[in-house]
Amino acid sequence: MTVISAEFESPELAELALGRIKSTVSGVHSVRLNYNRISDRAERLRGGEHYTIIPVISTVHSYNFFTAVLEQPASEDVIPEPSRSRSARLSLICEDSGTAQIKSLLHALGAYNVYEKK
Repeated sequence: MTVISAEFESPELAELALGRIKSTVSGVHSVRLNYNRISDRAERLRGGEHYTIIPVISTVHSYNFFTAVLEQPASEDVIPEPSRSRSARLSLICEDSGTAQIKSLLHALGAYNVYEKK
């Protein structure tokens, strides 16, 4: 028996790889798919505050400026999309005869940090 684990950039890629492995490889006994609900970076940004700096002219005929600052709590809309991306971790238990084919499929479908433990 061999335990193979891999990480994916999105849950959709992990589900696609899992479906492909189940349909093409025999000898898979157990599968576990863990989703990262929200990325760590987005979690740190969510607790913060968002500041918008607006330069404003002080008088009509002068070159003097002052700065207005708008403050608001950081919400999901403020956090950039790459920071909100979710990752997924797939681990499965299979027979030794199918490990090479499973690892090949995982790499072909975008997995990284693929580990094999016997």
